[in-house]
Amino acid sequence: MNKYDVLGVVGEGAYGVVLKCRHKETQEIVAVKKFKDKEDNDDVQRTTLRELKMLKTLKQENIVDLKEAFRRRGKLYLVFEYVEKNMLELLEEQPNGVAPEKVRSYIYQLIKAVHWCHANDVIHRDIKPENLLISSHNVLKLCDFGFARSVSLSSRNSAYTDYVATRWYRSPELLLGIKYDKGVDVWSIGCILGELSDGQPLFPGESEIDQLFTIQKMLGCLPPSQMKVLFTNHRFAGLKFPTHFQPITLQRRYCGIVNGVMLSFMSSTLVMDPAKRITTQQCLEHNAFQVKNNTFQRQGSQRLKQRAQGDRTEKSTKQRENKE
Repeated sequence: MNKYDVLGVVGEGAYGVVLKCRHKETQEIVAVKKFKDKEDNDDVQRTTLRELKMLKTLKQENIVDLKEAFRRRGKLYLVFEYVEKNMLELLEEQPNGVAPEKVRSYIYQLIKAVHWCHANDVIHRDIKPENLLISSHNVLKLCDFGFARSVSLSSRNSAYTDYVATRWYRSPELLLGIKYDKGVDVWSIGCILGELSDGQPLFPGESEIDQLFTIQKMLGCLPPSQMKVLFTNHRFAGLKFPTHFQPITLQRRYCGIVNGVMLSFMSSTLVMDPAKRITTQQCLEHNAFQVKNNTFQRQGSQRLKQRAQGDRTEKSTKQRENKE
């Protein structure tokens, strides 16, 4: 850390603290993730090495850029590009939700990031507003790969880690503790879309069982295969859900807020049966991201490059000003 000046604390998580720092020589502002425990702690070592490996592999414009990693006194430090705020802070500033066109842009960028992860056989498993960074030019960056998992590793092991993702963004299969795949990230995208649209969490359950009930109140009963797991799982022993009720539905919840095409997309991401849930490739190809005579994808990529260039220009200007 000798080459950095610490400017403040950006955030703190289970494994460490994120510091806003300035490189003494270049004056570049960066975010430094400092892990709390030394690497002789098995859990910390496993998490840090996993995140380091993932980030070295996953280089993409909507995934936070890892600049360097180093060790000091037995602790690992990861140095990232600095991004001004996260989506949780954005939603606190805009408690009634974000403008529809911005929602579409953010979701499209998130899909691209997750699609790149999935193309490299990585499941993020912890997509939530705190882990989505937003630059001053509205470029979205997916961050925090501490819970990410290699699909190839998952396929070799019958046991899956079930405590992943903040509860509100977990899919039914994660909540039930059964086998899962890349679809868990797609479910989280749908949850983020809903929250961006009206400023409120889509499924704010207060416990695992309440989370499952909250999902069913909106979407209807779990599929029979999942209901069977629910009733045979010792964690949920003795609990009963109503079998006949009128769900609220996404259509009612977002009437006048989300247009029909985007609502169709949201519904496709929030299918309770993971085998029937849309993939990230299908997300990119969905009509929600098409525009007349062109695709939102091509236009969005061009705008994204311009915004990213704007971010770089702004950072370079600040560095020159700091030097002067």
